Amino acid sequence: QVQLVESGGGLVQTGGSLRLSCAASGRAFSMHTVGWFRQAPGKEREFVTAINWITGGTYYADSVKGRFTMSRDSAKNTVYLQMNSLKPEDTAVYYCATSIYAYASGRGEFGSWGQGTQVTVSS
Repeated sequence: QVQLVESGGGLVQTGGSLRLSCAASGRAFSMHTVGWFRQAPGKEREFVTAINWITGGTYYADSVKGRFTMSRDSAKNTVYLQMNSLKPEDTAVYYCATSIYAYASGRGEFGSWGQGTQVTVSS
C-alpha cells in the first residue's frame, strides 16, 4: 500500500497561482501512474491530470489544459501540481492518487488516495 500526503492548498484570488505537493511513502515503487483529482461540493470527483512515473509523460483534463502543470521528483517520491490562472470553478478539494496502470484517468483505476487539500479561489 502507498501512503500519500497532499499539501499546499489554500485561498487565492482569481488569476492567482498555487502549487500542490503530494509525497508518497510505503510501497511507492508499485505505482505506475500518479494522478490528481478534485471534488467540488455537491459534485463528483473528477480527473484533473496524471503522470506516468517511469516516463514522466503527462496528460490533462481539458478544463485545466494550459493552466496546470504536473511534475515529479523521483528522488523524493513527490509529485507537484502547479496551478496558474486559477478560476473560481477550480475551487475544490484536490486529491492525489496512484495507479498500477501505465495510463489511467478513471477514478476506479486508482487504488491509493491521499486525504485531500482544499483549494479555494475567490472571485
